[in-house]
Amino acid sequence: MVDAVSYFMVDVEADGPIPERYSMVAIGAVVVEPGLQRTFYGRLRPISEQFIPIALSVSGFSRADTLAFPNPGDVMRELAHWIGENTTGRPMFVSDNNGFDWQFVNWYFHAFLGENPFGHSSTNLGSLYKGLVKDFKKNFKHLRRSRHTHNPVDDARGNAEALLHMRDALGLKIDLR
Repeated sequence: MVDAVSYFMVDVEADGPIPERYSMVAIGAVVVEPGLQRTFYGRLRPISEQFIPIALSVSGFSRADTLAFPNPGDVMRELAHWIGENTTGRPMFVSDNNGFDWQFVNWYFHAFLGENPFGHSSTNLGSLYKGLVKDFKKNFKHLRRSRHTHNPVDDARGNAEALLHMRDALGLKIDLR
């Protein structure tokens, strides 16, 4: 018998390229299932004095905005609770760019909670698509229906739409309980 897995599409906005030196300023997550109605959105106060203005500008927030955001530890506790409430079996982290998103989420969970509810692994949506269509040069982004806005919930939703399309139209075997 295969263990149950709940898939979470996650997107992060940050004010620089790496955690601890720079800060995650927003996180969005969507439970991957038809309808894509279960979502999480959190904004996080910076953990560092350093930031790269152009990186922060992508999020649409100013530094003054982010300094008024909630305590990151509180947001990560809320996210962990939400993941727990929305998981059947074990939670699986999926992201468009898990090299970037995973490093922030994993670091923040360990720094503020001492553990990561996703465990030690993640899945890259782009790599999954390349393997599914057997072409390393192909990109999945044309499968999104939602506009890519850099609001992390919008972006996670668009990526979840692409994953559902891979299942429904391209034959990806994925059990969405």
